[in-house]
Amino acid sequence: MKCTALTLALGLLAGCASTSPSTASTASAPMTSAAASVDLAAPDRTEADRALDRGRHPGEMLAFFRVAPGQRVADLFAGGGYTTELLARAVGPTGAVYSQNNAFVLERFARGPWTERLARPINARVVRVEREFDSPLPPEARDLDAVIFVLAYHDTVWQRADRAAMNRAIFQALRPGGVYGVIDHSAADGHGLADVETLHRIERSTLVEEVTAAGFRLDGEGDFMRNPADTRDWNDSPRAAADRRGTSDRFVLRFVRP
Repeated sequence: MKCTALTLALGLLAGCASTSPSTASTASAPMTSAAASVDLAAPDRTEADRALDRGRHPGEMLAFFRVAPGQRVADLFAGGGYTTELLARAVGPTGAVYSQNNAFVLERFARGPWTERLARPINARVVRVEREFDSPLPPEARDLDAVIFVLAYHDTVWQRADRAAMNRAIFQALRPGGVYGVIDHSAADGHGLADVETLHRIERSTLVEEVTAAGFRLDGEGDFMRNPADTRDWNDSPRAAADRRGTSDRFVLRFVRP
């Protein structure tokens, strides 16, 4: 089932993604009955964002990470802000979104696009956060419902962030039961961190080990971005991937703070 309907109800989760008993350490937390309504065909969405939708699966992502109206959430390594805007649309005017980038990302490519993104009316309530990954969120970002990290956890490795400190900080920023949602490009089995800079991939088991060491519980895994045909031996960074962008084998992990 592909979640492309204009209204993305969290009740569609079972049809969009799976919770794997073999990978979740305990049973999944109860589902909320709230719904995140995002009109993917809204006229104020950019053509560039619409083009990314096919590879990013926004409906499945928002449902799987249980994003709902009124929530307080964060988008780490926001880049140009594609995910930030989706979150802003999902939580609505009563919610809050912290959109984070670090100095390296801003200096290399994101400052202009991110600034332009946050100036859009739909993002008027988004909080701009310029902080390093060792401590990615401001002190006031507490009791968050979700922290989302899309396709960039591997970048914190070659940028030499203190990932243990980062994951502890995210743990502290979330409320009990809050979701830490991570999506990343899958490295070949046994490669661990070896491909984080050359191929922009990380081994799933390595990432799980790092995140659970901070106290998180692996609650579920979505299969809507998996691609068994991916040989996992090519560089899937946006510029290098070219026409293969959006086709890499990606794991989608939902961790929760107990």
